[in-house]
Amino acid sequence: MTADPRGSRASLDRRRVQRSAMRVGLLVGAASAIVITAGVLILVAVLVLTARPDGRPPGPDHPDGDRVVVDVDHILPWVIGLGILGVVLLGLIAWLAARWAVRPLTAALQLQRNFVSDAGHELRTPLTALTSRIQIVQRRLAKGEPVQDAIVELRRDAKTLDDVLADMLLTAEGGSAPDERADVGACVTAAVETLASLAAENHVTVETHVSGGPEARIPAVTLTRLCVALLDNAIGHTRTGTRVAVRAHRSGHVVEIRVVDSGDGISARDADRIFERFARGAESGKRRGFGLGLALVREAATRYGGAVLIEGTSTSGTTFRLTLPAA
Repeated sequence: MTADPRGSRASLDRRRVQRSAMRVGLLVGAASAIVITAGVLILVAVLVLTARPDGRPPGPDHPDGDRVVVDVDHILPWVIGLGILGVVLLGLIAWLAARWAVRPLTAALQLQRNFVSDAGHELRTPLTALTSRIQIVQRRLAKGEPVQDAIVELRRDAKTLDDVLADMLLTAEGGSAPDERADVGACVTAAVETLASLAAENHVTVETHVSGGPEARIPAVTLTRLCVALLDNAIGHTRTGTRVAVRAHRSGHVVEIRVVDSGDGISARDADRIFERFARGAESGKRRGFGLGLALVREAATRYGGAVLIEGTSTSGTTFRLTLPAA
């Protein structure tokens, strides 16, 4: 009988919240004690410095002669001032403690928003390909043509969706496995097959050339996602009736994957921010992106010790280069 990982994560989250609450409580308690102690010490010092001897000789009511006189008019402003200062300082401490307490919640909410937007973007391309494949099956059925091969492709597209979602969940939970090896040629082929229907709709030919059978230190499903994102970007920006090329080979200790389109190039202004989240380049008149694909490619490549960059761009096309540690 295996433990539910969701229960383990929930228990871990509860412990984190409890630790955060304890830290905040200790901070507020310690800071309040310091403020109150300092106020009392200051007030005592003022009393000592402003007090003066009674001046009366010892008598039945004060045999020791140690009585002193305190001027209330001098002490009262100090009492009021220290009280106001204490309230202000305690309010500032509470505000800082509250900010510290909600910082993990803010980070968690940001992670949640990022995951939702990432999932929406990452699942969009496989879903679009799946929809295109369903339309092909419908047309073939209407014409009485065989659909067995299209059904096989539908099952593969559905598996791609499942793999993408599983990889995203694993990454979000911090359980990615950087020691996994990916067959670069197989990942490139899977990406091309995923986008075959989209390329056909745009009348774009995809050519691949993988030399030497290289392997990269990255999970295969993640590398396939990266190739899909780069290919999707290339197909969406290349000219109708032209080609997109994918080339891969090993160079020393790294694997280099290049995706070359035949688009209009990237302006200098867009090149500086194209890997930022929600950045948009000029519209190509084709399917509109959501400004996340290349940002996700960079994040994933960096996570596994790689990088992605614009190797060259001109009015005849753009080349993206993805580098990853070789296995």
